[in-house]
Amino acid sequence: MLDTNADERIAGRQRLKTMPYFMLLMSLVYMALGAFVIAAPAGMIVLSQQSKRIVGALFILYGLIRFVRTFRQHFRKRHDSF
Repeated sequence: MLDTNADERIAGRQRLKTMPYFMLLMSLVYMALGAFVIAAPAGMIVLSQQSKRIVGALFILYGLIRFVRTFRQHFRKRHDSF
């Protein structure tokens, strides 16, 4: 027999529904962080201009990859029947 009560089961289902949206939000945060690193004034981040561009581009690329993977996994309609 299950040891969980109805409230815990409902909370678990609600968490599963909101997790994809949180993952999309985090991918947007990574992209925004990359744009911030690239556009930050010279004294704010102690890196050379080329290093800032590389680090910012990596954040943006990681955010894009994460966004596409999350979208494909959770929001794309599947056509499994042929």
